Amino acid sequence: MKYRITKIKAPFIILITLILSLQISFLSNCYSQNFTLKNDLKRDVITFIKVKNLIVIPIFINGKGPYNFLLDTGVSPLIVTDPSLIGNFNTDGLRSFKINGVGDGAEIDVLLANNVQVDVGKASIENIPTVVLKEEIFNFSNYLGIKVHGIIGYYFFKSFLVKINYQTNRLVFEQPGLSKKIKGTKLNLEFFENKPYINTKLSTDNLGEINALLIVDNGASHALSLETYQAGVFPVPTQNIDGNLGVGLSGEINGKIGRIKSLKIGNYHINNLLTNFPNYNDIAAKTNVKNRTGNIGAEVLKRFYVTFDYENNAMYLKKNSSFKDKFEHDMSGLEVYISSDNRNRFFINRVEVGSPGEKAGFEIGDELISINFKDISSSSLDDVTGLFKSIDGQTFLIEIVRKDNILVKLLRLKRRV
Repeated sequence: MKYRITKIKAPFIILITLILSLQISFLSNCYSQNFTLKNDLKRDVITFIKVKNLIVIPIFINGKGPYNFLLDTGVSPLIVTDPSLIGNFNTDGLRSFKINGVGDGAEIDVLLANNVQVDVGKASIENIPTVVLKEEIFNFSNYLGIKVHGIIGYYFFKSFLVKINYQTNRLVFEQPGLSKKIKGTKLNLEFFENKPYINTKLSTDNLGEINALLIVDNGASHALSLETYQAGVFPVPTQNIDGNLGVGLSGEINGKIGRIKSLKIGNYHINNLLTNFPNYNDIAAKTNVKNRTGNIGAEVLKRFYVTFDYENNAMYLKKNSSFKDKFEHDMSGLEVYISSDNRNRFFINRVEVGSPGEKAGFEIGDELISINFKDISSSSLDDVTGLFKSIDGQTFLIEIVRKDNILVKLLRLKRRV
């Protein structure tokens, strides 16, 4: 029996906020775009899929679909990451362009599209600015375990009051001004390049308490990413581990993973926060926004009922029952992805040096088939990776296939940061 290994570029999709720093007149000169609800509706509700803290919603493009798109506050145009959807667009309306992204790599080719109609639930928009990638870069489907075709963000959020319930997987969007009173603590938003920012405070062992300008990025699965301090590199905590932090348009993003003492967000204080520190040249050196410290991601946002009110430059947070959950990093040192054919198949794509996974003898390309004698083919990727960040010292017997041989490995989790 032969196993085909699909290589993916990175374990965590981070910094989608920087996915396109497009300064393209084509996009800025489009018509004024807004979603509108059909049939005089005031409000609509849809159910989303939540995986690795990210929100996936169904959308239709030019009447075709549904397609799974990440809902992301950090992106401006509609981004189609699946090149197989190019046939949905009028070829006469496509223009080729080269752009630079973030990460360690070269510029890439994209298509810019106009005259694109998108439907989300009972809402519709005409002429939404759209970027189509000519080749698959992010491999969202392998990373998330479900087919993902692209990313949608700013034009949806700016059209409605958007309420996200991470616990029931419900997304409510309504006409601005419909709700007389919005529940939660209000935070003021500032917008740069159509991305929402908050001014807040954080505390680290190296710097004490400092002011921070953070992108609010629900399309980043991590908790917090800190990039710059006083126009230089943000100091990394003494206790840290190397991390493959994500993938930008131009390649992998590497850096360190550590913790900060606390983050203040509205009236809430969040302590001992797991934090990414990407390499300065991968991220911060390529941004156009001065004084930006980093971004706050969905690992924090999922602990709240979140309401976005772009029209009034505001966001509202009300803590939910997940608020006090600990921030834990993977304790195995194994990067796992999923390859779906007739059943879910889980492969190891990366083994961290010195990690429990390396010490247990796991190798890149191993296929995981059972954990503690339980077949995992019906499990989700969240189920499997969740086990690897469960309890410090927890042991698992893991059955693998390697070069047609079945082996059993004993993995003992260890908190590394």
